[in-house]
Amino acid sequence: MTMPTDIGIIDLMLDIPSGDQSEWYEFLKPQLREESKDHEFPAQYMFGDVPHPEVGDDPVASVLKLMDHFGIEKAMVGVGFGDERVDKRKAVADHPDRFIGSFSVDPNKGMAGVRDLVKAYETLGIKSAIAFPAGMLPQVPINDKKFFPIYAKCIELDIPIACTTGICGPRVPSACQDTMLIDEVCWFFPELKFVMRHGAEPWADLAVKLLLKWPNLYYSTSAFAPKYYPQEIIDFANTRGADKIMYAGYFPMGLSLDRIFADLPDVGLKDEVWPKFLRENAMRVFQLA
Repeated sequence: MTMPTDIGIIDLMLDIPSGDQSEWYEFLKPQLREESKDHEFPAQYMFGDVPHPEVGDDPVASVLKLMDHFGIEKAMVGVGFGDERVDKRKAVADHPDRFIGSFSVDPNKGMAGVRDLVKAYETLGIKSAIAFPAGMLPQVPINDKKFFPIYAKCIELDIPIACTTGICGPRVPSACQDTMLIDEVCWFFPELKFVMRHGAEPWADLAVKLLLKWPNLYYSTSAFAPKYYPQEIIDFANTRGADKIMYAGYFPMGLSLDRIFADLPDVGLKDEVWPKFLRENAMRVFQLA
């Protein structure tokens, strides 16, 4: 059960810090009550030591140096069409061997949202759509009809959608992210590659049942320190789910890479599962080869 150190890790959730991390959550402020606005970011109460990395004048170079240090070959970062303090679009374009672009979809925009996804695929080279149902305004349940054109377009583009499920960290309602809602989506869209994000807690046992049931359903470990990966997920990865579970971090949103990689070797994965978890499954599902 020894974690390999030279495998070329794929991190399915990483970002390039700008120095002001609070700006990442501006979109969520309309939903937050006053008592939830006192933190640096809305889920800060869940993380004991939020990283504040020194990125200097070249954040991209600083992140690449960190990735090299921890053996991360490629990392998925969010890209879009708005103004950004760090031009992640340029980072993905300049370093396609290191950064994987993903695009946040908005089902509330109807067909305009579908066209945005297509534009991101054609012009930014994204490899995945991403969705945060509880963070949308208004919120959109995972199985809501508003999502269906997005899901259909992901199938046409042959890209996965990585979607947050479970009780969300920010203090907003979470019913729209109930893991059971994924069951209907996988039934109606059997070709859709759907990747669960952010733990699926407290429904990790249900997540395992659904992963076993649906061939194109997957799970990534984003937003969890490895010490707290749900045991149901580790047990599944070590048995029938070796091809279903993928590594994703949470740097710099809530976890430092130092913290993640201090915990990671103690995750009880079998020797033959580690390469799939850290690299091979992501390479296959997101077509990174």
